[in-house]
Amino acid sequence: MTMETRKVLDIIERMFPDARCELEYSTTFQLAVSVILSAQTTDISVNKVTPALFHCFPDASAMASASIEEIEALIRQIGLYHTKAKHILQFAQELQQKYGGEVPSKTDELIALSGIGSKTANVIQAVGFGIPALAVDTHVDRVSHRLGLVPKNANIAETEKILKRTIPKERWIKAHHAILFFGRYHCKSQKPQCRVCPFEKDCPYNLEKSRNQP
Repeated sequence: MTMETRKVLDIIERMFPDARCELEYSTTFQLAVSVILSAQTTDISVNKVTPALFHCFPDASAMASASIEEIEALIRQIGLYHTKAKHILQFAQELQQKYGGEVPSKTDELIALSGIGSKTANVIQAVGFGIPALAVDTHVDRVSHRLGLVPKNANIAETEKILKRTIPKERWIKAHHAILFFGRYHCKSQKPQCRVCPFEKDCPYNLEKSRNQP
């Protein structure tokens, strides 16, 4: 881990010492469903629909028996609800058939399930099982590029590999949440708080933005 990355992570973790998963759930199954639903949607939006969803279908067995129409009716408020309803129904059915309704913890088993990609698998492992994992969502990816923690042309998969290589494994879980919070509440996609940022003078994104201003 380079000194620069260490200093960046130390500062971000001090800024957001209580960073955590903001999805609301009671079981690992509900966590997994919530993460699937959170794709291209805010956690706040997901938390608005999951209480009713989990009241009706609290576990894989119950959800596996649901109809697509029943699920769609409960998550209609969030974006891409047609596709997401299909994914969580298939996820529940596969989980019930292959694992007796229990969410597996291994990466290869998770990503083989419907609706589960690398990011979702990492979140389930880290938050649901406490297994060292580092999920790269849009916030983590944006911050990593803006601060120069990864090359400009690095894609999501490459960003994940680089962060996992440069950040000690024992810090992965905490680092993910801290960087995510930094991106969600400080280094926002629109109107980032550059003028009150501890990295203002050294941030490649801010320096380039300043050079391009008339």
